[in-house]
Amino acid sequence: MSPTAASAAGAARMADLTAERHVVVCCGSGGVGKTTTAAVVALEAARLGRRAAVVTIDPAKRLADALGLEGLTNEPSRIEGPWPGELWALMLDTERTFNDLVATYAGSHEQAEKILANRFYRNIAGALSGTQEYMASEKLFELANDDRFDLVVVDTPPSRNALDFLEAPGRLTRFLEHRLYRLVTAPTRGIVRAVNVAAQSFLRGVAKVVGGEVIADALAFFAAFDGMEEGFSARAQMVDELLRDNSTAFVLVASPKRETVDEATFFADKLAEHDIAVQAVVVNRIHPLPGSPDPEGDRARAAELAGSTLGDLYRCLSELEDVAVAERTHLGELRERAAGAPMVEIPYLPFEVHDLVTLDALGDHLYGRAEPT
Repeated sequence: MSPTAASAAGAARMADLTAERHVVVCCGSGGVGKTTTAAVVALEAARLGRRAAVVTIDPAKRLADALGLEGLTNEPSRIEGPWPGELWALMLDTERTFNDLVATYAGSHEQAEKILANRFYRNIAGALSGTQEYMASEKLFELANDDRFDLVVVDTPPSRNALDFLEAPGRLTRFLEHRLYRLVTAPTRGIVRAVNVAAQSFLRGVAKVVGGEVIADALAFFAAFDGMEEGFSARAQMVDELLRDNSTAFVLVASPKRETVDEATFFADKLAEHDIAVQAVVVNRIHPLPGSPDPEGDRARAAELAGSTLGDLYRCLSELEDVAVAERTHLGELRERAAGAPMVEIPYLPFEVHDLVTLDALGDHLYGRAEPT
């Protein structure tokens, strides 16, 4: 299959995913155009008449910039435009999402208030390692079950962090089932005995380092959390199932540079370990192949005519040919490791994506409407 035909197959796959899937997860390393790709997918869905929401879990404001907006919040904001469907966008607020989840699974309003007011909880709600990734998957689940939306598009953090996003639901479940956690939170033998008998010496040592108030706040938090584990565990299981459901598609975004191809290949391998197939690969900012019938002759003429305008032209042509060939060599490995997922190539474009007009222009390339370069 020629490069042009292969890219057309990738564009066709992206069109199918945008029209048919319920969740599209865009993943890849930083700086490869992942955020703009997610925004374009949501915009295309709105143009198809679907009700699409795009959410970023990257705290950088790239999604708002790509949509030409001043900013985004944790709640979906509708973007008006000349399309038959709907386009919504939001940016994850980890702490607020955690608060909402606590309110959902607390046995009473009083229990929720006790947890939300706890200093230990307030510290971990936005800062504990893994909290952002789990709350991102929770936000995805919330949006996927919101009747307002036909399609949810997720812009994840750079790839190795995005693995935390994928693994967060299972990690939370394992934590809640851990023997030590159950000991500390058991209502009749946990908090009191942990403090007064088994853990006194250990807690005194920890208190010297972090302070007695921190220990007291943590124990009070676990006591207040008692009884909510089942709800959190059940929800984590549902989130995990959603990520592996056939209605969810993972799209790998990369650039043709060696280091970003390595990152994308790493991510494809990790997805495979989770029995998740990459459905499409989007390669941004790829150099066109000049297609010279005599590249070796071009190099010879560049050397022969060095210093002249014509010699410079032959040299540039040869250098472009070398770069373009090297990029496609890198991508061959990625194509293989992504189990043959269709790959769509987006060329270098003479503009920055910063509003709906330029997003539309990028969409023409992503969905195969632009003339090949």
